[in-house]
Amino acid sequence: MLNIQKRQSGNTTILDLEGDVIMGGGSAKLGQAISELIKDDKTNVLLNFQKVRYIDSSGTGELISVSESVDNAGGSLKITNLSPKVEQVLTLSSLLPILDVYEDEASALES
Repeated sequence: MLNIQKRQSGNTTILDLEGDVIMGGGSAKLGQAISELIKDDKTNVLLNFQKVRYIDSSGTGELISVSESVDNAGGSLKITNLSPKVEQVLTLSSLLPILDVYEDEASALES
């Protein structure tokens, strides 16, 4: 199960994720949340992974999909606070180099 809390910092919408980004709800819920933001013209998005325990191939696929959606809408998608386990999955999936990842929220917002 994935819980998503939304907050605003300037023109960036921060989604605080908690749980697992996996097939069976978590990855689809993330995609739906991003789609709603794009519909509301909120295309600068920061995903806070601080409380994400695990991501599977469905979740990594959803990350690629939402990244493309945000790019196509003229915005930017940034990711922060990856746990070692999630970072390892993204590294093994060869996604880490193509995603905009930051160590902490402050540096992501400043960029």
